[in-house]
Amino acid sequence: MTGAPLPFALSMGAVVFLLGLIWGAPFIELLRRLKIGKQIRVELGEGHQRKVGTPTMGGIMIVLLVVLTVLGLNLVRLIRADITGASILLPLAIMLGFALLGAFDDYQGIRRSSGRPIGEGISGRAKFAAQVVLALIAATVMSLYDGGVQFANQMILPLLGIPIPIPPLLFIPISAFLIVGFSNAMNFTDGLDGLAGIITASAFAAYGVIAFLQGQFPLVQLCFIIVGACFGFLWYNAHPAQLFMGDTGSQALGATLATVAIMSGQWLLLPLIAIVPVAEVVSVILQVSYFKATKGKRLFRITPLHHHFEELGWSETQIVQRFWLVGLLAAMGGVALALL
Repeated sequence: MTGAPLPFALSMGAVVFLLGLIWGAPFIELLRRLKIGKQIRVELGEGHQRKVGTPTMGGIMIVLLVVLTVLGLNLVRLIRADITGASILLPLAIMLGFALLGAFDDYQGIRRSSGRPIGEGISGRAKFAAQVVLALIAATVMSLYDGGVQFANQMILPLLGIPIPIPPLLFIPISAFLIVGFSNAMNFTDGLDGLAGIITASAFAAYGVIAFLQGQFPLVQLCFIIVGACFGFLWYNAHPAQLFMGDTGSQALGATLATVAIMSGQWLLLPLIAIVPVAEVVSVILQVSYFKATKGKRLFRITPLHHHFEELGWSETQIVQRFWLVGLLAAMGGVALALL
């Protein structure tokens, strides 16, 4: 790729952000007319219950912006081969697959299926099984794909910068675990106005810088296009939110983030760069394990972790801003480790 790849990627992010601003309001009105409103878990406080009926499935806005922009750039690539590369089509396919799964889950939650709690979509087992299948397919393709995935079947040791080969039989389950794990971690993070969007944007910006340092310029473009799409969504998701991301966005973004980390070879840094989603999912695991071990006692007041801080008296904006500060510093630390 010739020219100035980083300025081009940043410019595309800005263009996508502006496109999000333009079509965000009509999209919200369309969701209202279709009565695609969020159902809230009954155990959450009064502040959350006031959000009942707010349009959800806002992840469609993010995914469509990313998909259409990336596909448009790849059409241009037929004329100018230096614009982008086919390697970003792999994480794009993963984003679409998990977005469709999340959209089905959101739709089922809106329908209030008989026998299911309010706000719950498809069963956890069915969702997990579908996630595993999608992740295994993606991991297998990555292990075989040599068209631009520079660090397929490898991991880079932080601080040393040494790529370590990983046999495909080990690389595939590790990659699938990361994709499924971060899909759910981002899903748990999506519970407060602006939280998931800003944490996601920070993490993708970090991996965009890492990919730039590696010379993976198509991956740089994808990362900053996603950042721009998240910013466009955040314009309408800022407190008080006019639009919720839903599983449509959170599952897709989490799975895509893990895929980008794997493609960069710097997936050992992912728990640091995405420290907030990791803390959210760990809080849920600890809560469930402690509850079972103590026969009904709770380690946290309520999980995921952001709800625990709500119960402690933190306001929604305080939690989002403080979690973002932690997430941003962690992302900066991840980039620093990748530079060493």
